[in-house]
Amino acid sequence: MCAVFAAALVLALPCAAAAQNRSVPSLPTNSPLLGGVPTGTLNAAPIPVSIAQAITQALQHNLGVLQAEEAVNRAGGARWVALSELLPDVKASISESRRETNLEAFGFPLNKFSFGVSIPSVVGPFNVFDARVFATQSVFDLEALNKVRAETHQLSAVRHAYRSARELVVLVAANLYLEGLAAQARATTARAQLETAQALQAQAEDLRRGGIVAGIDVVRAEVRVSTDRQRATAAQAEFEKSKLQIARVMGLPIGQAITLSDQIPPVPVPEITLEQALDRAYRERPDYLAARDRLDAAEASRRAALSERLPSVTVNADYGAIGLTAASALSTFAVTGTLNIPIFNGGETRGHVMQTTVDRNNRRTELDDMKAQIYYEVRSAFLDLQATSEELQAATRGRDLSAQQLTQARDRFAAGVANNIEVIQAQEAVALANEQYIQAVFGYNLSKAVLGRALGTVEEAVAKYLGGTN
Repeated sequence: MCAVFAAALVLALPCAAAAQNRSVPSLPTNSPLLGGVPTGTLNAAPIPVSIAQAITQALQHNLGVLQAEEAVNRAGGARWVALSELLPDVKASISESRRETNLEAFGFPLNKFSFGVSIPSVVGPFNVFDARVFATQSVFDLEALNKVRAETHQLSAVRHAYRSARELVVLVAANLYLEGLAAQARATTARAQLETAQALQAQAEDLRRGGIVAGIDVVRAEVRVSTDRQRATAAQAEFEKSKLQIARVMGLPIGQAITLSDQIPPVPVPEITLEQALDRAYRERPDYLAARDRLDAAEASRRAALSERLPSVTVNADYGAIGLTAASALSTFAVTGTLNIPIFNGGETRGHVMQTTVDRNNRRTELDDMKAQIYYEVRSAFLDLQATSEELQAATRGRDLSAQQLTQARDRFAAGVANNIEVIQAQEAVALANEQYIQAVFGYNLSKAVLGRALGTVEEAVAKYLGGTN
């Protein structure tokens, strides 16, 4: 019976682990979302960290969020560059020069107009002072106007991408923290199992000295102690490594030790149907909104390329004073209206239209793919949430049963009616049941976070249930 129970747990564990892995975003180890900029002062003592603190500080110092924020500033700069083509361009200049001028070079053959008066070919040297303001204003330019619209949509897309980066960082930080708690639970359980194995070894030795059991039972107990000691060491190492990753994503000072909170505030499952969830995701998911804005930007860029064939109107003006000296300068001005008519530019406009059409088509297919991706993510999140909820109930029951099984096996061994093979099997069943329970708790909490990410509301949920984010 014990062997069958243990085998069932062994088969169940990989299935539970696979269910969790489907919910965790796959990120390379060098992803900016897994990095953080170290900030603050190093404390000698470990600092306590709750899940809300881990998420809040990750949003402040995570490398991916900081880069996404700078991308917003860059997109804002690109929009200003495009907008400058429509806004007035005003310059001022002040110059003073000393000149000699060859009059014949400017079309004055002096020998024909001198009338007996000797006029030199070179006039000067003389001073020229000129202070002037120049202004250029676009009156009608559809190409520039559509470029501004394209950059405006790009700026909106990057802002949504910044929100999406924050949502991902919330999910990554929550996932790392939950993994840390799972690693902490494994380390605690492994230590408890080691203590149990040591107690059972001492019990086996006492029973052998009393002639109740054979020496092989002591050997089996010693092997079990060795195995549990290795598990405890490995589990503690994994726990320490998980805390290092949490500290990194939070941007803590290098070398700062932390301790994890034992409690996570309960986060309720949203009462929402699949149809309502999809409708909300299409309205609020920042990555979907960013894809829509990128399509709008591509449409505007294509219109800008088509507008290269259209005329444009500009006005140029200058006003200033010119004279031999600043004191003797007289005011002058000029106003010029220009109609620019494209005739032939070597196929440049055609090339721009072709390029922007391809970009527009790519953005459209990306949006369609994103819509389908959101459907599958939301549907999968619902399925994972239901599965992990049932797994948690089963794992809780299995943990209680395995503990009862170990108690009964120990009593039978102490009474001398069974050897400690049954005890060893019961110990392994307890270890597997505890691992299944830890995986189930981790999976259920993570499934709720993944559902919030699928709906585009994970940061909102953190602010509501875990104490808020900045």
